[in-house]
Amino acid sequence: MQAKAKYICIHGHYYQPPRENAWLEVVEAQDSAHPFHDWNERIANECYAPNAAARILDEKNLIKRIFNNYARISFNFGATLLSWMEVANTEAYKLLQDGDRRSLKRYDGHGSAIAQVYNHIILPLANPRDSVTQVIWGIRDFEHRFGRKPEGMWLAETAADTASLEVMAAQGIVYTILAPRQAKAFRKIGAEQWTTVSSIDTRRPYRCHLPSGKHIDLFFYDGNVAQDVAFNGLLNTGKGFAQRLLQCFDNNDEPQLVHIATDGESYGHHHRYGEMALADCLNFIEENKLAVLTNYAQYLEMFPPQYEAMIHENSSWSCVHGVERWRSNCGCNSGRAGWHQQWRKPLRDALDWLRDTLIPIYEREMKLLVANPWATRDAYIDVILDRSEENINTFVKNHALRPLLQGEQIQMLRLLEMQRNCMLMYTSCGWFFDEISGLETNQILQYACRAIDYGIQVGNVDLHQKFIKLLENAPSNVFDNGAVSYRKHVLSSRVNLERVGMHYAVASLFEKKPQHLNLFNYEASSDVFDRQIAGNQRFAVGQTKIKSLITHSEKQFTFAVLYLGQHNIIGNISTDMDSRTFEKMREQILTAFKSTNLGEVIGIMQTFFGSEKYSVSSLFYDEKRKILNKIADKSMKHTEMAFREVYNDNYQLMSGMAAEKLPIPEGYVAAIKHILNYDIQHYFEQEVLSEKELQHLVNEFEKWKIAINDAEAVSLSASERIYKEILKVEQSDSSLEQIHLLNTILEMLQRLGIKLDIWKSQNVFYKMLKSYKNGEWIFVSESWMTEFERLGGLLGVKVELSKSKELVK
Repeated sequence: MQAKAKYICIHGHYYQPPRENAWLEVVEAQDSAHPFHDWNERIANECYAPNAAARILDEKNLIKRIFNNYARISFNFGATLLSWMEVANTEAYKLLQDGDRRSLKRYDGHGSAIAQVYNHIILPLANPRDSVTQVIWGIRDFEHRFGRKPEGMWLAETAADTASLEVMAAQGIVYTILAPRQAKAFRKIGAEQWTTVSSIDTRRPYRCHLPSGKHIDLFFYDGNVAQDVAFNGLLNTGKGFAQRLLQCFDNNDEPQLVHIATDGESYGHHHRYGEMALADCLNFIEENKLAVLTNYAQYLEMFPPQYEAMIHENSSWSCVHGVERWRSNCGCNSGRAGWHQQWRKPLRDALDWLRDTLIPIYEREMKLLVANPWATRDAYIDVILDRSEENINTFVKNHALRPLLQGEQIQMLRLLEMQRNCMLMYTSCGWFFDEISGLETNQILQYACRAIDYGIQVGNVDLHQKFIKLLENAPSNVFDNGAVSYRKHVLSSRVNLERVGMHYAVASLFEKKPQHLNLFNYEASSDVFDRQIAGNQRFAVGQTKIKSLITHSEKQFTFAVLYLGQHNIIGNISTDMDSRTFEKMREQILTAFKSTNLGEVIGIMQTFFGSEKYSVSSLFYDEKRKILNKIADKSMKHTEMAFREVYNDNYQLMSGMAAEKLPIPEGYVAAIKHILNYDIQHYFEQEVLSEKELQHLVNEFEKWKIAINDAEAVSLSASERIYKEILKVEQSDSSLEQIHLLNTILEMLQRLGIKLDIWKSQNVFYKMLKSYKNGEWIFVSESWMTEFERLGGLLGVKVELSKSKELVK
């Protein structure tokens, strides 16, 4: 058999549930992802970015090659994940785009990236309009990010029915990928007899002829190999992975495609260093010419389907019961013993009721503004991708029946956002796990709550009480029912312009330029603002306008806020105070504060605003942490000074006791631990790194046998700083001193047992090494070369410069 008859394609489905606060449109801090800000950031660091620069190691575990896996596999990224990555991890975002561009050259103009239904809705359970919008939005998002039309599209959970395939085919999608158990029957194209199957031959594509007369091509991935990748340790070695794939070929000369589809997070997140196993697998296959790597679109062009297939309706890859996991207690779950999922159907019923109740409101109100409400919704993805004022104005002009007043434009945007949230609330993750009070279900219920809020604004209809009543029908494993969890976890997250105003007022006490602040997807600007500081106390008063950057709605309010020290903050807000009253209040309250009469300040605030107050708890979660940390930092500096005084004053005594092998008092040990950990945590924040300072610090850790309290946080800080320092080497090829410093730092951290995540630094070094081998550098000295080789060894990159000294002039 010729290797050219064997083709291999590995598909990675890269996706994370949306984690953004539904009102703020940002991911708030998730402590379980420490030392990273949130799980998106952690997984990007463990998986998405490393797959763009995956290492091939030699027999000594040194890096000999680096590959962009995205250029050689097939992949899709969830649109909502990419919208986060574009802002929060621009480097990884650009690298995966570059991988697709490279794949276009590698695979005869067929890119490896494919689209995905927009926010991972289970399409067979969606209403027809949502199905169409999800496919259109997924395509437009893909075009925006990859600069071309997608040929393939990933269905959430590969959940499919004929109607879903029709929607994709109508929008020009050529193929999709399904699980093998989703195939019902097949036959040779042109034959009459269908063969019913329980297991289909996955090594060829199939054409699916649709009732409309259109067709879409189907690839059923190899489920056994995919299962081994996900759950049975196949990523332990790249060559073992390759051999497993090669075993799937038949010994004949017909073209065959061995292909698998798994969660992309398998390659680096679920399985540490899985991206390296993937790279090694692909490299082993290519180098030894054991098969030809391809992607689905290229394979279709070379070998159009000779067979056609029918699918099982309402089937998926992660539920043996079809799509029941997303609407019933089918038995599929993530394994929490003794828990039921009887909440799934009542949850879907509640959301269906909400969606169907809001539809007539949307149609009624939108028809007053645009000719075609649903075509306008389909086109709204162009605004989601670019919320600039200019683009919004263009969109409104293109779709409105007539020039709209400001209030009408706000109404139009609110109606569209209501519909966007009505789709976001069907994101599949809300049903996937074990409990209705879980993070993923709370997330989709945030979107439901947001849609209800918009319903109040655009239709003057409050659906909250009926919705909560419906959630009472959803039994919980933790609470009495889903409504209890909803009140506890979702309603507390609600944000309106007034709450943004409260947040602004508190934040204005501490911000450097408080007159104009961007607060997530809101903008605050003060017409009048005064801030006074007297020792530990601060006071701010102002008239401010808050504007939503999503709907352009805005509200003016008046505030006064007093900081009494520690975490004690008292504030008041008014949305109807006139300018004359404000000036009177402002004059009185500033006079009282300057005279240090805080009781009078509080009394004046109560006189003009009433008794209702807000405090630090009014702040959004991330900002609350930031401000409380600022406050805590001040007292922590006193703590650090006190411990350092004990450490310095008693150093000789402690050393003497240690030399005599006497027990050191616990108070002294606490001082040593605190100071050494404080110093190592802050060492990498310095503007200039001192080699001697780090050597002394490491010596102290070893002398006193002190453990690092938060090794992960130190590793993250050190890894980022090493990356910045190695960039300086790249920018100045004669920086012998800089390389020596890096070598010393890396050696010292090895002594401390700090495991670094230095893939970005390795990338820079590998790039420099390739430049050298291409003859682009002239090294200035033998010493430079020695230090450079030493740096390569510490970074784990194979370097053989000494064998090429004849290149050095």
